[in-house]
Amino acid sequence: MPKTTKSNKQPHSSTHLAAPLAGKVALVTGASRGIGRAIALRLARMGAAVAVCGRDKSALDAAHREIEKASARVYSQLADVTRSADIAELVAKTEGALGPISILVNNAGVGIFGPVQQRTEQEFDQVLATNLKSVFLVSRAVIPGMIRQNSGDIVNISSLAGRNAFPGGAIYCASKWGLQGLTACMAEDLRDFGIRVSSILPGSVATEFGPHVKDPSKALVPEDIAHAVATLLTQSKQSFISEIQLRPLRKS
Repeated sequence: MPKTTKSNKQPHSSTHLAAPLAGKVALVTGASRGIGRAIALRLARMGAAVAVCGRDKSALDAAHREIEKASARVYSQLADVTRSADIAELVAKTEGALGPISILVNNAGVGIFGPVQQRTEQEFDQVLATNLKSVFLVSRAVIPGMIRQNSGDIVNISSLAGRNAFPGGAIYCASKWGLQGLTACMAEDLRDFGIRVSSILPGSVATEFGPHVKDPSKALVPEDIAHAVATLLTQSKQSFISEIQLRPLRKS
């Protein structure tokens, strides 16, 4: 069941400094754990009302409770962002609970790795649907509202795999290279409406998604990506950072 929480917390007296996203409504996909959860928490602490979705109820409920501690207004809903019907319901109920969406973070993603000749059609469809098609579907559902507001931010969480090839990465790289192209074209389509579309390309991140990370000291953490999102959302109105690449300081 969808879940909405409203608390009695009052805005900070220095709203702009302490809560630069006060009055904004953010939707973060794939936010029940890892990078998405860190992003949702960061936006809540910056004053935004936050909606989150995922497919794991227990993880989503836990994320909801954690975000609730940081934000006066939070909404969560189970949703499969590869399905148009789920997305339509998610956007409608988010806006009904929190108001018009002004920030969208497309974070939902999966990774299947291994030699291309060993991968299946089903695996290809799963990765491309989650990492690429869902960005198109969710953005398409949110954009009309942003056009009405004549402003908005769409942040797509990509990967350095969208710029670099590596053995065993064929399907994943294909999805992220495609996401880079989609992001760039969306940005050109929407900039005249006051809508910024940007991508963040992290390297290795120490999460459940990245079991290949052998030395966490040589990997990013989810909060690093959340910091990059915050940077995009707090730039001046006339500025447009189209892409941020993030790498661990130390090479593995």
